[in-house]
Amino acid sequence: MCGGVYRLKQHIAQEGKNAKKCQGMKTTKEKLLEAQEKCKKALDEAKRKREEKIVRELELREEVHVSRVGGSEEVTCVGSSEPHKLGPMDKWTIAIDPTATKSESLIQQRLNKELWKERLHEQYHSMHVTNDEFKQMCEAIGQFGPGIEPPTMFDLRGRLLEEEYARTKSLLQEREAEKMKNGCSIITDAWSDKKRRSIMNVCTNCADGTSFISSKEMSDVSHTSEVIFELEDKAIEDIGPNDVVQVVTDNASNNMGAKKLLHVKRPRIFWTSCASHTINLMLQGIGNMPQFKKVIDQAKAFTIFVYGHTRTLECMRYFTEGKEIVRPGVTRFASNYLTLDGIQEKKDQLRKMVVHSRWNSLKDVKSKKGKNATTTILNPSFWKDVKLTLEGCRHQREKITDVLLSSDTTEAQ
Repeated sequence: MCGGVYRLKQHIAQEGKNAKKCQGMKTTKEKLLEAQEKCKKALDEAKRKREEKIVRELELREEVHVSRVGGSEEVTCVGSSEPHKLGPMDKWTIAIDPTATKSESLIQQRLNKELWKERLHEQYHSMHVTNDEFKQMCEAIGQFGPGIEPPTMFDLRGRLLEEEYARTKSLLQEREAEKMKNGCSIITDAWSDKKRRSIMNVCTNCADGTSFISSKEMSDVSHTSEVIFELEDKAIEDIGPNDVVQVVTDNASNNMGAKKLLHVKRPRIFWTSCASHTINLMLQGIGNMPQFKKVIDQAKAFTIFVYGHTRTLECMRYFTEGKEIVRPGVTRFASNYLTLDGIQEKKDQLRKMVVHSRWNSLKDVKSKKGKNATTTILNPSFWKDVKLTLEGCRHQREKITDVLLSSDTTEAQ
């Protein structure tokens, strides 16, 4: 029902005219008053947000000022007091003529609607309609009226691109000043795209934020210590050796080799290991300890089986009421502990699931992996090990995860 939740809040808060006022026949007076207070606050907050949105959109519209440039062919259009040049689509997009017949008006309205749908689908399919710039663009088009001409491809590739580049450079001036004042960090990251091309990104980070410097495809070279050192050294030269405080990379052996080469040439610049990568290795080490490895492997095998088949996944979600047992973490090894926690939280639902006919009737469950998954959940020692694992490393895990979450940004690095 449209507006159902909003009307329910009005019902409990005893406000508005769209719902019958709640009498609270099946609850105590204290609980009713508490619920009314919460719903009133929610309604007031929703009203405040609506008012702020209206004010914000009005401010956006007021920021738009269109300067019309006259042409050789000028006419006064319906609904406009200023003459301007008409374009080839004006016969379909001008305001509805009040003298037109009803059928003609409907045809023109339908054409206007289809034209907007086509334009939005082709040109703005990736743009969020609540974006401020999109709203300002619509306001500018509305102020101009019929006859607006879009920029040519030559303009987009040339003049407009150059203007946007200059604007972006001006926005970075404050960061450049911060780099010169307090220095910056150089951050590198190697990754592979969908075509399996090896790409190395170089960024700088200072107190004002992170800036992209360069990106280089390195599929044709081996990522040796010398290659990485040359890339880092060039970035330092481009930025200025006096403005660079440290270089941040992961702990791979080739990066450690580049660290030694940099220390020889530039002993005043620090080389810092990536905090996320370091903590990820710590979590991996904890997971490889004998007292934790067995139960983690069992939990991984169970989740891989459940999530590897659509019917078992649907069955699991049925018993957990749509909740997941796999909870992705910042890193792969952090996810192992979060998944163990999720399995422990849904212990009763999972044990009920594997003895239910809905689970046993699935064809996949009758396979070897399916039988192992069922055995794992029904095994009391598995749950004992899960509990001991979570209790044994909960304190350390929470500290590590907190640091990991705070450090997994280039700003923290």
